[in-house]
Amino acid sequence: MNQLLTKLQEHFEEMVIIRRYLHEYPEISHEEVQTPAYIAKFYRELGLEVREHVGGRGVVATLRGARPGKTVALRADFDGLAIQELNEVPYKSKNDGVMHACGHDGHTATLLVLAKALTEMHEHLVGNVVFIHQHAEEVAPGGAKAMIEDGCLEGVDVIFGTHLWAPTPLGEILVRDGAIMAAADRFEIVIQGKGGHGAEPQHSVDAIVVGAHFVTQLQTLISRRIAPLHSAVVTVGHFEAINPFNVIADTVKIQGTVRAFDEVVRQQIKEEIETLLKATCLGMHASYEFTYFDGYPPVINHVQETQYIQNIAGQIPTVEQVTVCPPFMIGEDFGYYMQHVPGTFFFTGAKNPAWETVYPHHHAKFDFDERAMLIAAQVLGAATWSFLTSENNGDVVL
Repeated sequence: MNQLLTKLQEHFEEMVIIRRYLHEYPEISHEEVQTPAYIAKFYRELGLEVREHVGGRGVVATLRGARPGKTVALRADFDGLAIQELNEVPYKSKNDGVMHACGHDGHTATLLVLAKALTEMHEHLVGNVVFIHQHAEEVAPGGAKAMIEDGCLEGVDVIFGTHLWAPTPLGEILVRDGAIMAAADRFEIVIQGKGGHGAEPQHSVDAIVVGAHFVTQLQTLISRRIAPLHSAVVTVGHFEAINPFNVIADTVKIQGTVRAFDEVVRQQIKEEIETLLKATCLGMHASYEFTYFDGYPPVINHVQETQYIQNIAGQIPTVEQVTVCPPFMIGEDFGYYMQHVPGTFFFTGAKNPAWETVYPHHHAKFDFDERAMLIAAQVLGAATWSFLTSENNGDVVL
């Protein structure tokens, strides 16, 4: 175990080089070409079994140990976002309008170098390690579901994953059993009114007024229709009515997101939105189109595997603190994997203590402390090694 941790430390510089290369050449969800090719080439050079185009654009590599045993899967996502990077760094994105603004470049580099270290210790390895490199995490339906349907979890006994998390201090690991991230759905609405002259509203149906009234009333849905002990969020992020200043709007387009942990609450919100929309439009003589997209399920960590990671992380020298965190309302399609096999997903703190300003994920100036990659690799590596080599899968002394 100590040898593995040392190898990862020795390969840290390579991890940084890989991360920065990937950061320079990001690709958005469902359009990844160079990134999966780079990943597959890396694994082939290690001599591992490689499958490309898994579930579309995913890559799966398998390391088989010298002796048979159980199989651990580790997952990293690799898609970027449609954001123009504003950081002035040597590794700034060279792809106009695309940026790694969520740390997926770091996730990929972490897993690649961990695979290299484990491969170098192949003769001591019991069992197998499956490295799942997933495309399209950022945009539903995402890559996880398609990769599972294409067999990426066949023979897998347990799965672990982590997210580098810039708001959390370097050296801190966040864990939680049960729901750690919410389901993430999306809705689109078109309100159809009747356009007209801005000076003669009596001859029109103002779609802006109808839409504004709906959005205002929507804010009461959580506070008055959902039980107080159930967490949920409804956010309108897009309200569009492009019109001359003196013309009453004919049409309004509204888009938003719904977040919830409970499946019953999730369905209730979906129904309540349309009920409110229908009533609003009926009372104001407008019509509507309502489209609801079921997004990712909530990420529900398994208790035993979460306690296992909590135990392992507490023994890693580079980890200063392991914290049981509250649930996050953000979404992740890692939840699909844990519908099929036991596992857990945790956060690795990546906040540089020297930075005065830490920009949030999905910001044009987002960045993270690259030392977090080493910590993530060591936790994942120790968890993998211990699970495969310990008879009781958990009690390991570093």
